[in-house]
Amino acid sequence: MTQHATRITTAHHAVTVLSQTNTVTDWMIRYFGQWWNAQPTTAPFPGPLVTADVDATTVTTYTQNVSNRPHQETTYANTRMLYGRTSGHVVTAAQPSEHLAYRSEPGHLHIVGHETLPVCLAAARLAREVVLGQLLADGWSILHASAVTDPDGQTVLTLGGKGSGKTTTALLLARAGWRLLANDRVFVRPDSDGIRVLPWPSAAAIGLGLLDALDLYDPVRERTQRGERLHPTQHQRVTDALATDRRKPLWNENGKELKPQLFPHQLSEWLGLSLATEGRAAHLLFPHITPATTPAKTDDSRAPSAEDFFTAATEDRYADVFELLPSEQLIPKRALDLLSHLPHHSITLSHDVKDNTAFLTELLAAP
Repeated sequence: MTQHATRITTAHHAVTVLSQTNTVTDWMIRYFGQWWNAQPTTAPFPGPLVTADVDATTVTTYTQNVSNRPHQETTYANTRMLYGRTSGHVVTAAQPSEHLAYRSEPGHLHIVGHETLPVCLAAARLAREVVLGQLLADGWSILHASAVTDPDGQTVLTLGGKGSGKTTTALLLARAGWRLLANDRVFVRPDSDGIRVLPWPSAAAIGLGLLDALDLYDPVRERTQRGERLHPTQHQRVTDALATDRRKPLWNENGKELKPQLFPHQLSEWLGLSLATEGRAAHLLFPHITPATTPAKTDDSRAPSAEDFFTAATEDRYADVFELLPSEQLIPKRALDLLSHLPHHSITLSHDVKDNTAFLTELLAAP
């Protein structure tokens, strides 16, 4: 049977995804191609491999293997996972409710499932984890920030907690001609010329209200109503809202906002934003949004801190079941020091898009 392959590369680190189903390898291009370099490839396949196929028989075999031996349990991608290790760093795992199973050995991770979509999601998730492990081992760190670049790659990093305005700031600048590098987190690494910045590829979560305020709601609604699909992790209530032209924010029972989830390529193809693949840190912003105000700099002396970085202790997206990450992740003191010496401002933004954009443009143009 024909085997399809996509190679995913960033900063000289790579993983190759192989599948008998071209939907899987096409998904990798769709998911990674706009921020990392994802391209079809042919043998030989140097470096780590992720093989991902639809194969119900193998799912049953792997699941029985892990269930019938001593194993552990964890929550992985929001569902229960069983996993067990054997000699030679071989890991067998299963997510029974998702009908997914895995076998991992050094340099090769095999994913199987009953249906194509869960296999695509699992393959993208773990391909990114493979490259993440390589980047962390190579001295990169994960910074909780949005990022935009100018044509020369000079990058504005916007830092802050959830709801502080990171995505708002990035999208305001992206609409004003900057290139979007990330909307929530980035990789950073010091070098002889400062700090390099790489994107973290993922679905972009943008609230209904923010899309509407930025005049970006209609293209998402129109394409959705024509049958085009956003990322499948999007909650059904959001899909229903787009179908019925609801523009107000949606919240779940725990107070978390439910947002449209756009593939990276949809940011450019649907919203007309330009994306960047790398930058160099040049400016830091620490926003706070106050609806009835005039955008301005504030007296807050906020500066980057260790809390702005993700480490193994603070990053709980996925348990490292397959031993893909370095055993120790420390706060990067040199990166933190270099970031602290960059021009940085605490700012207040309003809900007025025109005023916010004019303020940010003038602020960043100042010498």
